[in-house]
Amino acid sequence: MNVRQLGVHEELPLELLLEADPSEKLVRAYCADGYCFIAEWQETVIGVFVLVALDSDTVEIKNIALAEPERGKGFGKRLVGEALGEAKKLGFSAVEIGTGNSSLAQLPLYQKCGFRMKSIDRDFFTRHYKEPIIENGLECRDMVRLDCRL
Repeated sequence: MNVRQLGVHEELPLELLLEADPSEKLVRAYCADGYCFIAEWQETVIGVFVLVALDSDTVEIKNIALAEPERGKGFGKRLVGEALGEAKKLGFSAVEIGTGNSSLAQLPLYQKCGFRMKSIDRDFFTRHYKEPIIENGLECRDMVRLDCRL
């Protein structure tokens, strides 16, 4: 898997980004403010992550997504590791990530990658998204925030 920063004039991999965040408006806004990286495998984009600075020490993985056919092959863990490595190269000492209360696969993945629970932003998704988000048979309402020290 090869990971590289998306070029200024390259198109955003919107299909992948929208798998992790259904709001195209929000996705475009934070991609414009952050660093967008793509993961390629055999000349195909299979993953994406976006890093957005919160302050001079901390960056947030604002979006991270892996193409459906590549899930379950270890690429997700590698993608999170690449995001941590890029954050360190950019000079950050801490990384935060948020995920929904209904993201049953992501929570253990992030913890296996070194993240620890930080806080819960109750009703985050109901405040910021007009349409309900249903995942794993649960309504996604709360943002679970995790962090990792580099």
